[in-house]
Amino acid sequence: MTLTHPLPTGTSRYLQDNFAPVTEELTALDLTVTGVLPDHLDGRYLRNGPNPMHDQGPHFHWFLGEGMVHGVHLRDGRAQWYRNRWVRSRDVATALGEPVRGEPGGVDFAANTNVLEHAGRTLALVEAGSPPYELTHDLETVGPCDFDGTLPSLPGRPGYTAHPHEDPDTGELHAVSYSWMRGNRVDYSVLDTSGRIRRSVDIRVHGSPMMHDFALTERHVVILDLPVTFDLEMATADVPRPARPLVRGVLGRIVGRNPVPEPLIALVARGGGGAATLPYRWNPDYPARIGVLPRDAEGDAVRWFDIDPCYVFHTLNAYDDGDTVVVDVVKHPRMFDRVLDGPDEGPTVLSRYTLDLATGRAREEGVDQRSQEFPRHDERLTGRRHRYGWAVGFEGGQTGDAVLRHDLDAGRTDVRRLGADLEASEFCFVPTPGGTAEDDGVLMGYVFDRSVGRSHLRVLDAASLEDVAAVHLPGRVPAGFHGNWAPTQA
Repeated sequence: MTLTHPLPTGTSRYLQDNFAPVTEELTALDLTVTGVLPDHLDGRYLRNGPNPMHDQGPHFHWFLGEGMVHGVHLRDGRAQWYRNRWVRSRDVATALGEPVRGEPGGVDFAANTNVLEHAGRTLALVEAGSPPYELTHDLETVGPCDFDGTLPSLPGRPGYTAHPHEDPDTGELHAVSYSWMRGNRVDYSVLDTSGRIRRSVDIRVHGSPMMHDFALTERHVVILDLPVTFDLEMATADVPRPARPLVRGVLGRIVGRNPVPEPLIALVARGGGGAATLPYRWNPDYPARIGVLPRDAEGDAVRWFDIDPCYVFHTLNAYDDGDTVVVDVVKHPRMFDRVLDGPDEGPTVLSRYTLDLATGRAREEGVDQRSQEFPRHDERLTGRRHRYGWAVGFEGGQTGDAVLRHDLDAGRTDVRRLGADLEASEFCFVPTPGGTAEDDGVLMGYVFDRSVGRSHLRVLDAASLEDVAAVHLPGRVPAGFHGNWAPTQA
C-alpha cells in the first residue's frame, strides 16, 4: 500500500457497487495464480478506467472520473506484480499534495479511457481535446505527452484519441481525434514507430460530434459521424449567470462551425460544473453517416454514406472487399437521450455495414442480437478480413458475466458464463507466438468477484473460452474501459 485518498460519496449509480472508486494505490508482489499461465506471456496487462477523487453529486457522469491504470506483470509462468496508480494530471497531483508532472497545457485531464505501449512509451489516453499522459513501466506518471512536439496542443486543435489503431504491417498508430473546440473538423493522424506524428489531415464533419472510435482498412479510414453532439446549454450551465447569454450567443454561432477562441474556452472551463457533466447529447436533427477516406488522401476526398440514426462507441474491425468497405460495429439505438450519466439507452447489437464505393450506398445486416460491448479481434488482422471477434455481454447498462466469441464466417456465437457472482470487463486477445490460426491464443481481462470483494485477472483460451489461469489481486478493479497486453520488448 502506497497511498490512500478519501472516498467520494454520492448517490450516483456510478459511485456505487463495482463502479465505486477505490481509495488506495497498491503494490503487490508474487501474486497467487490458479491454473497455469503460459510461459510465453512476458509483459504487462494494463487497463485504464475512471476512479473519481471527489464527490460529484447525484448526476456524476461515469466518463469523467480521474483515470487510474491497473497493471499485472507476467513472466516465466508467474505473476510478478500488481499495481494501480492514478494518472497524475495537474489537479490529481495537487489533490494528492504532490509536485505537478511535466507541463500540462490549458486543457488537461487525468486520462481515463485507454492505455497502451507504443514506441517505448506507456500511454494513458483520453479524447475530446486533452493530451495523452506518459507513464513509466511501473505506472508512475511522467507527464503529458505531445509526441516530441508533434501533437498540436493549441486551443481549437485536438489532443488525441482514446482509440488509435495500429497497422500490423507498419507498426504505426492511426487515429481520428475530435474536440468541441475545433468546430466542424476532426483530425486524422499517423503516429510513426519513433513516436512522432508524421501525417495530420483535417476532415470536415457535419457539426461537433462525439467520435469515440473509428476503423482502419488497408486502404481507407472509416469515420463515424453520428448524432451525439456537443450540447451548448449543458456546457455553459455553470457559467456565471450575467455572462451566460453572451457566451451562449457567441458559442452558438461558432461551435460546430469554426474553432472556438481561447477566451471563450477559458470562460466555459471556469464555469466549474463541467467536471460532473458530459456536454454531449443525442441530437435527432443530426444526420447519421459513415465516411470513407483513402489513407493517403486529403480530407476533402472523404465519401459519406447515410445510415439510420444510431450511435457507435466501438468498431470490431473493418476491411476492403473489392469495391466495398466492410465494417463491424457494436450499435446502440441512441445515446445520452434519456439517460445522461452513462451509456444505458437500450440493448446493443453487433452489426455489419457494407459500404459500396461504386453505388454510394450502405447496407446493414445484424450479426448478433445479444446486448454486448467492448468488441475485440486479433489485432494482427487490423484492417484485414477477420473471422473471429470477442465481446462482453451487457445487462442493464453494465457488464455481466458473459464472454462472447463470434464466428463471423459460420454465423455462430459461443457464450461462456463465468459465474453468477462475477462481473467481467473488456477482454483482449493475445496470440500464441508462432501460431497461425486466428483464434490461437488467450483472452485477458479483469473480473470482479462480488462474493469476496476482490478482482482477478482471468486468462481464457480464445478458441474454447475455457479457463487457462487466474491471477488473484489484493483488491478490486472497478468497472472501467480499455485494456491491452504490452509485451516485454526484446
